[in-house]
Amino acid sequence: MEKVYITGHRNPDLDSVCSACAYAALKKNTDSTRSYVPVRPGHLSDSSKAILAALDITPPPYMRNVYPKVSDVMLKPDTKYSADMPLTVLAKEYSESNPSVVPVYEKGSFLGLLSVDDITYYFMQRLGNEGSIAGTPTIGELLREGGEALKTTDLFEDAKASLSGSKKRGLAVFDNDGFAGYVTRRCFLRSPSYKVILVDHNEAGQSIAGIESAEVIEIVDHHRLDASKTSLPIFIDTEPLGSTCTIVYQLYLRHGMMPDEYTARVLLAGLISDTLILKSPTTTHVDRETAHALARICKVTTEDFGREMFSHVESLANRDPEKAILSDFKKYNENGVKVGIGQCEVTTLKDMDDYRDDYLASLETVREQNGLDWAVVMITNVMKEHSILLTTGYRSEKHLPYRQICGRVYDMPNVMSRKKQLLPEMIYTLTSNFV
Repeated sequence: MEKVYITGHRNPDLDSVCSACAYAALKKNTDSTRSYVPVRPGHLSDSSKAILAALDITPPPYMRNVYPKVSDVMLKPDTKYSADMPLTVLAKEYSESNPSVVPVYEKGSFLGLLSVDDITYYFMQRLGNEGSIAGTPTIGELLREGGEALKTTDLFEDAKASLSGSKKRGLAVFDNDGFAGYVTRRCFLRSPSYKVILVDHNEAGQSIAGIESAEVIEIVDHHRLDASKTSLPIFIDTEPLGSTCTIVYQLYLRHGMMPDEYTARVLLAGLISDTLILKSPTTTHVDRETAHALARICKVTTEDFGREMFSHVESLANRDPEKAILSDFKKYNENGVKVGIGQCEVTTLKDMDDYRDDYLASLETVREQNGLDWAVVMITNVMKEHSILLTTGYRSEKHLPYRQICGRVYDMPNVMSRKKQLLPEMIYTLTSNFV
């Protein structure tokens, strides 16, 4: 059955992973012709892990990239040929299918790949040395020294180059359990592509590695559109709502379905997280109605659910600064300026002095490592609807409409949303001609 991978953005947050899981559940119930697999292209923060564990939600598995791999084109043998079998047992297969190579085994274990070149070499050597051939050799006698071996996880293009540079007609492929199959030159005539559905993002730069080689077949998102061009028309549902999980719930309703209690809990977790317990200015009446509907299915209130969720958020003073900044970090290119914006949710800002300098130093490291011109991180108290902005030095910084507390630290009362409040202000400073 054809697989379709449903992925959120890199540096996954709860809305990203929860919408992927819930949308996969919906697709499985509406399309039995494909297998829908939710994945995450990055590692979860410790706080996200703690929240999911407390809610008894299983996160989607990690997937490094969607580049085509050897496992996607690998052949598996239909018949096992033993080294002690006479060559005549292969005659029928060669007359019917003329295989490039056939795997050979000895006492059940893989021994090597036999090619028509090996057979030709054997008989030509015998004729050259002895002048004639008597008897029928065993398959094992014809095997020559094996060539380079591949792994199932090797990238398609790398494996193609390896075989192209080899004199062999085929190469053996191994996984952790041993011999898994083989590839021939025919396997590399056309590169396969993964089918992918993007949730909670649409920009290639924020997506799973290798997305440029994949076939994007759907987008479900609540951010601005900057999607790559597709070769065919696709389904796109982008709405100005506070959470992608809200959109996924609405898609359930459009299909005349309701999520079960587990999926409702998954959706509610993503929705409450991304709307900061429905306090973010990105929150709409649709988000509120959806949250209350999901809460009824889960037999909870949105307030109690939100308080329980954020009670598992770890103090930034106890986290690795760089990991915390990158746990929810998005990159943009505005007016030729490369910008990175991170956001960390906390339940108090009273301990800010304990970690401020460490986070400023790590923010500069993040900026340098990602080739950015300007990097900021927004630390948001979800209970008090108040944020503090830490920033690296950039000339547009002084035009931000926030009170400077000290150095590169700014006060942001009533600011909760990176997307709707901070990003527009940063774009304005970058695109305006200040005197």
